[in-house]
Amino acid sequence: MADIRRDPRRGDTLFTNVRIFDGTGAQPYHGELLVQGNRIQRIGRGTRTLPTTGVTVIDGAGSTLMPGMTEAHTHFAWNDQPSLNAIQKMPPEEHILWCAHVAKRYLERGFTSCVGAAVAKPRQDVVIRDAINRGQIPGPRYLAASQEITIPGGLGDSTPPHLPHAEFSFGAIVSGVEEMRRCVRMFLKYGVDTIKLNLSGEYITGMPAEADQFTDEEIAAAADEAHNRGKRVAAHARSVRSIKKCVKHGIELIYHASFTDEEALDLLEAHKDRHFVAPGLAWLINTSYHAGKWGISPDAAREMGYHRELEVAVESLKQMHRRGIRILPGGDYGFAWTEHGTNAKDLEYFVRYLGMSPMQALQSATLRGGEVMMRPGELGLLKDGYLADLLLIDGDPLADITVLQKPDRMLAIMKDGVFVKAPVVESARTALRLSA
Repeated sequence: MADIRRDPRRGDTLFTNVRIFDGTGAQPYHGELLVQGNRIQRIGRGTRTLPTTGVTVIDGAGSTLMPGMTEAHTHFAWNDQPSLNAIQKMPPEEHILWCAHVAKRYLERGFTSCVGAAVAKPRQDVVIRDAINRGQIPGPRYLAASQEITIPGGLGDSTPPHLPHAEFSFGAIVSGVEEMRRCVRMFLKYGVDTIKLNLSGEYITGMPAEADQFTDEEIAAAADEAHNRGKRVAAHARSVRSIKKCVKHGIELIYHASFTDEEALDLLEAHKDRHFVAPGLAWLINTSYHAGKWGISPDAAREMGYHRELEVAVESLKQMHRRGIRILPGGDYGFAWTEHGTNAKDLEYFVRYLGMSPMQALQSATLRGGEVMMRPGELGLLKDGYLADLLLIDGDPLADITVLQKPDRMLAIMKDGVFVKAPVVESARTALRLSA
């Protein structure tokens, strides 16, 4: 158990006697790290290399110190229910409280940064992001998304035919270039960081995953409006054609990317410095095999096409990984069978299914996380001058990647130099003995 001297929530902090996983790809080493204010001031190898005067000293007792993790495909508004309708029909007052609750849950599970991937009601993500930034609620660093923009009858259009009102729809419905421009402009007015487009279907909604939505002209209009304002575009893109359209129109955040061909892989590889892929393996795996309690038996999932998509997606993602395309954790957590807070399962899936080493899986959530958050020079690594977003782990994630799925093994969580979860002192006697 870590030993603390002085108040661990305020002032400068020295982590000593820790195994440092810095996120660069180097093997962990025994050392210590000094936090001053909200940044990492200095890292030293060995112990007793850094000054202890006037700082809070935390003896990690050999535990692992690593960067905070990033979730790249986050839906705070998804309310752990089994359908899109159950999400959308949650009243707005309760819904924003739910989002605040979930934001805190992510932070407490070691995700110190998150990229919003879509929201159920137009301004939810913006409100939550701003409340986090003002210190009104606890939560990770957050980039806010729009609703999913879709077409009439497409993925996200949940309006009943006899009640065709936008408030009843899960997504924002547009048809044609001018409606697309107006919709994107409204979300930009609300202050989103990311515009989300549904470019392909989804089996569970009745539109096949390999079916496409939107014309090239509509997609171009959305990308033009967003990029003109310095914002990014994200896409639900399962089909091979939708992946190619993401590259064509410079859509930076590609979600799912299940179906590929050689041309799509070549395009992604040629532009790998521009795009991120967050595949959402947890959705495919759990919908295929672990959703029976909610009416989707494995046989039903196979009939819908999820078993085939999982097999194809794994092969596509293996090839992307071999080609150096950036694959990050995240995707559709927040349904009944992919509950919020279980997101670190993605790292286990990356190792088990995609052939990543534990080191590569950890880097997907740390080094790559800083990149997808657009702060690669100050997030995602343990390095002098970087922001102090840190996890102190009881165990070695390189030896057992599943340790990150266990909240009780997170001895400490720090965001921006402040403890979200401080190490516990077992007793005053222990603290005094270790301080001697």
